Amino acid sequence: METLVLLLFVFILAAFLGFELIQKVPSQLHTPLMSGTNAISGITVVGAILACGVADGAFGKWLGFAAIVLATVNIVGGYVVTDRMLGMFKKKGK
Repeated sequence: METLVLLLFVFILAAFLGFELIQKVPSQLHTPLMSGTNAISGITVVGAILACGVADGAFGKWLGFAAIVLATVNIVGGYVVTDRMLGMFKKKGK
């Protein structure tokens, strides 16, 4: 029970800090920030693959698979958003 409370506390703290940090980022830094978070999500995919591989039960394997899918969606979405944002800086007609 104590572990669950600790994990919940860490999750809430991370969500609050993440929201506060992202809210204060100037618009000029959003594209480099997205590229950095895409790299971090790549590490998340590797961790999810490892977790899925070492899981004993079916629930652990499904949870690892869900983590792989969600992290992959995050990476692809991040690159699409980054590409669109960089496209806004290209000159018209090229």
